Amino acid sequence: MINLLTLIVVILALVAGWRLIRVLELVRDLRDEQEIITDQDNRFNGRAFMWFMILGFAGMIYFTIDAKKYLLPVAASKHGVLTDNYLYQNFALIIIVFFITQFLLFYYSWKYSHKKGQRAYFYPVDHKLEFWWTVIPAVVLMSLIVYGLKLWIGITAPAPAEAMVLEVYGKQFDWTVRYSGEDNKLAHSNYKMITDNNPLGVDSTDVTGKDDKIVTGEMHLPVNSKILFKFHSRDIIHSAYFPHFRTQMNCVPGMTTQFFVEPTISTDSMRLITNNPNFDYVLLCNKICGVAHYNMRLKVVVESQESFNKWYATQQYVFARPEAPVAPAAAVADTTKTAEAVQAESKVVATK
Repeated sequence: MINLLTLIVVILALVAGWRLIRVLELVRDLRDEQEIITDQDNRFNGRAFMWFMILGFAGMIYFTIDAKKYLLPVAASKHGVLTDNYLYQNFALIIIVFFITQFLLFYYSWKYSHKKGQRAYFYPVDHKLEFWWTVIPAVVLMSLIVYGLKLWIGITAPAPAEAMVLEVYGKQFDWTVRYSGEDNKLAHSNYKMITDNNPLGVDSTDVTGKDDKIVTGEMHLPVNSKILFKFHSRDIIHSAYFPHFRTQMNCVPGMTTQFFVEPTISTDSMRLITNNPNFDYVLLCNKICGVAHYNMRLKVVVESQESFNKWYATQQYVFARPEAPVAPAAAVADTTKTAEAVQAESKVVATK
């Protein structure tokens, strides 16, 4: 409530100030007065421009450095490192151009402030200058575009044959993961096969699905392993976003989308890098998909291959496997009798 009242007071003060300035302008017009700009006024405005530039540069540098604490930590995938480097190159170019253009803008406002008896030079056209300030930006931008396309082609290239295949299945408002098992092949799925016991609609007659495993609650990935993600959605468009891997892909109903990633930093190592013992990788939905969109997240654990294998062995299969056959009760009884008979015979032999 206090913040609202403060905002109202500020707005009213600005309106009152603007109306007061307008009244003063009308009074001056009625008196037929003309404002006289002196050389002293021009020098003051020129110096004010320079001070504004200095303070603006200082503020921009300070707030840019201060904002680093809100940035993501180092990229945790091979493609993420390439993406970050490309982004930093763009930032460097933008910052250089920003400082040059803003310095010239304010410097010329100070240096060429109006002086009595001085006339501006009439400079109608210069084809050579226009040529260079058209060609240079075009070459720089084309270089960035070509380099960016090269990176994009590398990132979206087909995954290696040995890449582990995972399905990420999105629905309002959670994620489910299906691992392809020892054969590294995901069984066919169809929304028409979805039941309470088969939430992913996996085809039970597809032999490649016998070793598929289903995981909810968290996803585990082996570090330095090649992983091919395949994405599906049950209801609306979701967006699978791994911020620390710098990867994102839409999950579209009725379509299969995919991307390839290679995690390079384990969760434990990233906790040391960030000096945060509670750090966890996360899978988020980056599309506003409903009222609980903010809660659509999944913990991701990147660990050693050995730790991954131990965790994976404890996960359940999509289709339950039959238990090992248990010996019938009669057979057990017979075995017991046989043992008792043997013991009795031993006693008889010992007596003789």
